[in-house]
Amino acid sequence: MRCANVGTFFLACPMPSNTLPEPAADVPESAADTVFHGIVQGLAQQRFVPGQRLVEVDLAAQFGVSRASVREALQRLAAEGLVDLFRNKGAAIRTLSARETLEVLDVAERMTGLLARSAARAVAAGAPRAPIEDALARLHEADRGQGQETFASARRALYRALLATSGSRELRRLLPTIHMPIVYAQHRPAALQRIRMRDYRAMCEAVLQGDEDAADAAGMQHVRNVREAIEAAIASDLGQARR
Repeated sequence: MRCANVGTFFLACPMPSNTLPEPAADVPESAADTVFHGIVQGLAQQRFVPGQRLVEVDLAAQFGVSRASVREALQRLAAEGLVDLFRNKGAAIRTLSARETLEVLDVAERMTGLLARSAARAVAAGAPRAPIEDALARLHEADRGQGQETFASARRALYRALLATSGSRELRRLLPTIHMPIVYAQHRPAALQRIRMRDYRAMCEAVLQGDEDAADAAGMQHVRNVREAIEAAIASDLGQARR
């Protein structure tokens, strides 16, 4: 099934995406879609890793599609910044430098705050609270030892609920351009799930109260906390490399 394009930003499984939205039951998925979403989900689940070469013939066999469909999917992944294409050398999952990683997080900080603010504004105007409440409850349940993949799925559902509540077409257009799947594929600090659970609770409480300023601040603070954890991991890796 085809997934609506609202969510490589949300893949942090991971995103997660993925991190991708649930597929729409009435929209058929093309062969290129199968490869595209398979690679994005594979990134989230660590079946694909940054820097890994993507060989057309291998992907065609793995997904049971033609090489033409693989090429189409790789072009789409490259357009979203998830894959690098090399002339006469095929393709590879993109790798971000430390500077690029922090630049992505700078953008994600503002966008997450705006997402939370927009959802809070909608709630204050009368939008249903139940989708966010249900998604947060699912996240709490997943946090009780059900594994990273279950938590990641619940996390993506929460972001989808926030986005749907916000009703913002611009956020729907812009969020997929943020390269969080690569960031999370490269950097998985041990404290990340604990940080997320705490921060999502605070952000959703503000959203459900219809408090735009508090929701915005909580959304941005969440990404700052993620950034601090990733910066610490990068510094640790550099320290070990110098030994």
